[in-house]
Amino acid sequence: MMVKDGKHRRNEEGISTLANNIKRYRKERNMTMQELANRLDVDYSQISRMERGIVNANISIVFDIANVLEVKASQLLER
Repeated sequence: MMVKDGKHRRNEEGISTLANNIKRYRKERNMTMQELANRLDVDYSQISRMERGIVNANISIVFDIANVLEVKASQLLER
């Protein structure tokens, strides 16, 4: 369901799916959030917010995360 949030629209279901998949694939690889953040050269809090579905990740970071987790970007978006 799309919800208007100021000027931007948030797809809560899609954001939740992405958040859950990042967390699942990260844990399957026995990687901590800090390790993922270090590999992506981002702050730990950014990974934490993504995994909790607080931030709407841009497409560039989705591809970077997929690369680090050795999955296809589409896998991060699959329900």
